[in-house]
Amino acid sequence: MPDASILLETDRLLLRPWKDEDLEPFGQICADPEVMRFFPEVLTRDKSDSFVSRCRQKAVRDGFCMAPVEVKETGEFLGLVGLNIPAYDAPLPFDPCVEIGWRLKRTAWGKGYASEAAREWLRFGFETIGLEEIVAFTIPANLPSQKVMERIGMTRDPEGDFLHPNLPSDHPFAKHVLYRLKKTDWMFTAQR
Repeated sequence: MPDASILLETDRLLLRPWKDEDLEPFGQICADPEVMRFFPEVLTRDKSDSFVSRCRQKAVRDGFCMAPVEVKETGEFLGLVGLNIPAYDAPLPFDPCVEIGWRLKRTAWGKGYASEAAREWLRFGFETIGLEEIVAFTIPANLPSQKVMERIGMTRDPEGDFLHPNLPSDHPFAKHVLYRLKKTDWMFTAQR
């Protein structure tokens, strides 16, 4: 199934459209309890494939979505990074918005890949499609993701913390912290 995803590059990475051969390695990532420890559940292969299908549909409809990341030199599939227009059962308190997110396999952790890919997606979001703000959110315990958010210039908005609309309010992962990055702030740091 072809899609309208963007092709972006960094020094080390290729951010590209989904291919059918990505389903197996992405399914393995989503089935890894350590990778998914800050999500409500690990994903079965069917749920992982369904996630990719939604990403492909959103890429066609919106012009972008969470997309595969691979190492340019070797073609190694690392996971996904990208922008997304959230579509939950109920709206987020700060809708409408565009979020940035990532999910990489364990062997890709600690090498700066998430930050490198995310910076390129921020550039695309602000410079190419003209977004005024990009957000990110996760559960309070997900300190590794929050460190990436801070590394790419995002700022925590404690007033924006919220309960995720797809989870019961008493679910251990319902509470989410919100990070924001405005275009003006990104432009200021990008020019330094």
